Amino acid sequence: MQALELEIKNLVIESLNLEDITPDDIDSNAALFVEGLGLDSIDALELGLALQKRYGVAMSADSEETRRHFASVRTLAEFVTAHRTK
Repeated sequence: MQALELEIKNLVIESLNLEDITPDDIDSNAALFVEGLGLDSIDALELGLALQKRYGVAMSADSEETRRHFASVRTLAEFVTAHRTK
């Protein structure tokens, strides 16, 4: 799971153009939105598209379940592991 978490951290950095952040700066359990990285809804859409392209996972934009998956890098890694098609 750690390798996937690292991949997702890199995907977050690349897809959102976070210039001064490295994977080591992102805590796998820290919140991605509001606190933590402070991402917003536009970032969520971009990250969702990047995850779909990279791993073939599909998620509903307004679902409460999707919000739970986007809570942290770790929850995203768990979601990708469970739903990966690529």
